[in-house]
Amino acid sequence: MHTKTDLLEGNILKSLILFAIPLIISNLFQQLYNAADTMIVGHFLGDESLAAIGACAAVYELLVGFALGFGNGLSMVVARSFGVGDKDLLKRAVAGSLVIGAAVTVGVMLIAQIGLRPLLVLLHTPSKIMEESYSYIYIVTICVGVMFAYNLLSGLLRAIGNSFMPLAFLIISSVINIVLDVLFITQFQMGIRGAAVATVVAQGISAVLCAIYIMKKCKLLIPAREHFEVDGPLYRELTGQGLSMGFMLAIVSTGTVILQYAINQLGYLIIAGHTAARKLNSFCTMPLTPLALATATFVSQNRGADQRDRILKVVRYAMILSLGWAIFITIVIAFAAPALITFISGSSESVVIENGARYLRWNTPFYSVLGILLVLRNVLQGLGKKVVPLVSSMIELVGKIAFVLLFIPILKYFGVIICEPVIWCLMCIQLVISYYRDPYIRGKEEKK
Repeated sequence: MHTKTDLLEGNILKSLILFAIPLIISNLFQQLYNAADTMIVGHFLGDESLAAIGACAAVYELLVGFALGFGNGLSMVVARSFGVGDKDLLKRAVAGSLVIGAAVTVGVMLIAQIGLRPLLVLLHTPSKIMEESYSYIYIVTICVGVMFAYNLLSGLLRAIGNSFMPLAFLIISSVINIVLDVLFITQFQMGIRGAAVATVVAQGISAVLCAIYIMKKCKLLIPAREHFEVDGPLYRELTGQGLSMGFMLAIVSTGTVILQYAINQLGYLIIAGHTAARKLNSFCTMPLTPLALATATFVSQNRGADQRDRILKVVRYAMILSLGWAIFITIVIAFAAPALITFISGSSESVVIENGARYLRWNTPFYSVLGILLVLRNVLQGLGKKVVPLVSSMIELVGKIAFVLLFIPILKYFGVIICEPVIWCLMCIQLVISYYRDPYIRGKEEKK
């Protein structure tokens, strides 16, 4: 079985789809980590425990966003090295990624432990669910290293065109996660902590499997001792690209944390409904993020090989595929939203079901805008741009702050519902302008 996709030669659309499909399925199983927690907690522990996961969900997304972004940023530098065809440079890039990734992981772990409870207090987490929320997110953050490890190692495999094996390992660990969820919650009576432990164990297994595969099958990615010698320009590029993409997604998640502050003041039934809707929203947008990530890896490799025409074509294909998915899922949600909210939440409360369904029906028509936004932001990252995607994230952060301060106090939950669609439109305008003004895309970048 071929596990690698050639992104530098051959049919562009076929290569993009073949590379993206494992990423999309991987994203599906990553969503199952959270959905399994949500469904099992909602069905076995009730609305309060479901709200407890929801109240700290934004903090969890902040950690996941930074880990995913940082790993992807490092892998883009590795992908460009692979596109150049310099094996020594590739190994030095991998060595630098491991060193920088380890240092950043320790820093994030320390910051998370110090600021966790104060952050939950700052977010006005309801007192009746505070301890449950803290116990869940504490376990996840103290083991954040496994999250970083999987995202970095799977990113290295994707950088050389292998998106299949990370998927295989993730499927295995997802099944383990669901089994452990049920076991820890229903048999060991561990409560909400059981869901957190199950998630950490499953993520750790996927990271270990990735590491074993790289050591046995991908010698190209294994650096020798001499490759760990510090290369100033390369380390600056790795750090800049990793932190740029990590902070980009972290800033986005910070906006979600701020938004959670407003949601937490609307009552635990609203929190429960919003939690279920956000989980479904993650499934509904599931193909968009991995498609954009696949496009970024494609662009990174072809930027290294200086194949501009292939980059222009793959961006057009990615936008068309994103639009097609947005139309399809909007039609599905228009009819199925209440039933899906009931299924995910396990709740019979009308407040939970109606508000969750309303959130989905307003958001899905704007997935076409979100798709273009994600593609262009990742493409610009793949081209080595660091500032423009960060500006995009800052627009989202400022927009969410504005909604929390000005609109949600007046519009209540409807303000939460329309917040992201409005901001997506503003971000998309900025990214479209930046993309079409980029010198390389316009063919006016000077040859080095």
